[in-house]
Amino acid sequence: MDQTYNLVEFFSGIGSQARALENLNVKINTLGTCEWDIHAFVAYDAIHNSPKPDPEIAVMEKPEILEILSRYNLSNDGKNPMDYSSLKTYSVEVLRLILSGIRRSNNFVDISSLNGKSMPEGIDILTYSFPCQDLSNVGAFHGYNKGIDKGSNSRSSLLWQVGRILQEMKDADKQLPRFLLMENVPALLSKRHRPNFEIWISDLEKLGYESAYYELNASDFGLPQNRPRLLMLSVFCGTDEAFHQKIREYFCTIDSNYIIDSYKKSKYYKPKSIKDLLRMDYSNKKLFAEAVECTPNDTESRRKIWEENPQLVLEGNRINPDYKVIRTITTKQDRNPNSGNIYFDSGIEGRGKFRYLTPRECLLFMGFRDKDFKHIKKANAQYHKGDYLFSRDKIIRMAGNSIPVKLLEGIFWLLIETDRYMKENNGCT
Repeated sequence: MDQTYNLVEFFSGIGSQARALENLNVKINTLGTCEWDIHAFVAYDAIHNSPKPDPEIAVMEKPEILEILSRYNLSNDGKNPMDYSSLKTYSVEVLRLILSGIRRSNNFVDISSLNGKSMPEGIDILTYSFPCQDLSNVGAFHGYNKGIDKGSNSRSSLLWQVGRILQEMKDADKQLPRFLLMENVPALLSKRHRPNFEIWISDLEKLGYESAYYELNASDFGLPQNRPRLLMLSVFCGTDEAFHQKIREYFCTIDSNYIIDSYKKSKYYKPKSIKDLLRMDYSNKKLFAEAVECTPNDTESRRKIWEENPQLVLEGNRINPDYKVIRTITTKQDRNPNSGNIYFDSGIEGRGKFRYLTPRECLLFMGFRDKDFKHIKKANAQYHKGDYLFSRDKIIRMAGNSIPVKLLEGIFWLLIETDRYMKENNGCT
């Protein structure tokens, strides 16, 4: 594909969007990202740029880096602002990685502080996958029920910051992005949240966009994971009412089945099985160590986790034929329920005879590669003595918060087809 797409990723996480476009051999020029979670954006930098600090930053000393980082609203958990006094205790090695992750990925960091006037020109695709904890069933169980209500100060209500920025771009006479791509949970269509979602679509229409949304599942795009999501593609038509009508008519011809079938006909559809993504070669010392790290102690509560959740692999490394997909990968595997368990006898006294998915496997089931995991581990510096930036649980959390790459490939495939249709029909390009 000859065209280069200028990309901006809001709530960019570890970069599922960029990975999906790269997998489709789409040339991208990342104009900006926006992510305040230091673990996520350092991992993004390691995966998409380099696990080593930028050469210029690698020679900077701690006071200089801290002075620069003091200008940003950073987070250590993706939910709450990080106190500057905590940041000052971090090693210079990790501070260099943090600053590199901001600089190399053009990271705006805090979407609440981003003004549309400072947005780059010529954006082709702007993606936004705002936090879902106030929308999902898991979030509701933990008391997060403010949804995307305006003024609620919930994490999910950060959606409206996207609208603010687009409006500020328009007010500053900046060209709005040609395409917007939203990803979140299907709960947006529930009785509780749908009125707000419809207001959001109306707001986009006032800005000149036509939108269509689809309920899709990662399992339909070649990833053996049950992960239903809601995706919405918005096309900028400006004030051209005739073109608005053309895009509305075009979207009427597209449904979820069309998106799935079209992607499956492409050369990029390469389905994976559970067996393909599990790493059970325990003669490999690294893989064995990763498995041991995810083996719980032999306690009654942990035995229940084995008994009450899918047993993906049985004794003797036998893949259980009863399961073709795993459960949704969440931000934690040492829990009941979880995504599924694997029989594993570590030979270590006091350990159970099963394990959870490893951090590597969680990333693989999200559509990332072994190479991506290795790059994250290469960037795994100590922020305090004995404490590493990317612990087991941090990587699992990042995987659980990311978007299935193959699912994004499917919706980006539709975006490319839509772009082709626009050009053929003299639309805005």
